[in-house]
Amino acid sequence: MKNLKKFLTLGLTAALTLVLTACGQTAADASGDDVNAVSAASSASEASAAAETDKSIYRTLDEIKESGTINIGVFSDKNPFGYVDENGEYQGYDVYFANRLAEDLGVEANFVSTEAANRIEYLQTGKVDVILANFTVTEERAQEVDFALPYMNVALGVVSRNDKVIDSLDNWNPDDSIIVISGTTAETYLTSNYPDIPLQKFDSYATAKEAFQNGTSVAWANDNTEVIAFSLQNEGYTVGIPSLGSADTIAPAVSKGNSTLRDWINEEIKTLGQENFFHADYEATLLATYGSEYEDSLVVEGGETK
Repeated sequence: MKNLKKFLTLGLTAALTLVLTACGQTAADASGDDVNAVSAASSASEASAAAETDKSIYRTLDEIKESGTINIGVFSDKNPFGYVDENGEYQGYDVYFANRLAEDLGVEANFVSTEAANRIEYLQTGKVDVILANFTVTEERAQEVDFALPYMNVALGVVSRNDKVIDSLDNWNPDDSIIVISGTTAETYLTSNYPDIPLQKFDSYATAKEAFQNGTSVAWANDNTEVIAFSLQNEGYTVGIPSLGSADTIAPAVSKGNSTLRDWINEEIKTLGQENFFHADYEATLLATYGSEYEDSLVVEGGETK
């Protein structure tokens, strides 16, 4: 009897061990499956997020037409190229062109105020369909956006006070600084070619002009069209350096990969060139500031530079 009880006890113990072992293996297998499932889901999520990050956000030409509105990024404080007048209306050389684009596309123009530093961001995030805000074409920018044909020539210039005209950047006084707008070619050029010159950086043209007029810096470097306009509109200032660095062009920009919109704009610029549209634009918006002497050197018709 004692042997029978011992045998039963040993058998029960062995069976229990087998059951517990099997349960443990099942739990481990289930746990492993859960971990693998979570890992796979996480990887898929990360891949999806990465793909979404790399994808340009834009509306095609047909989508813009269907919506009835095109969103155009322009300056609101850069007279006479893009600014808001006393009636709250957008005006200027870029705006004149923008209105014609919308008209010929058969949609309404929705103007979105932009600053120099966020022009690329506004395109990449889909906030605007096209940028018309004195956007100088550079190789670096062309890596992030697609430029259409040019409609204006531009170079850099430097304006300063009449009592201390800056006509050269050589032998610079290290105690003096130059004002620039963040995100502009002036900032890039000076940083690369004159790294020892202190720069005062501002996000908007309005704050830069105010600081310059208050005497915080001895000079202001920007597109030569802008500094020439400033000197003509404000007494006591001279453009001592009318051309700095290379001659460049200004062109519309669209999101990277938005070929349908870019191609349409290119054809539009060619067509407008046949009617001398950009000379008419100049005469309507820039003539009062610059006079006729700058017209032929600044205007680009049909996307063809001289």
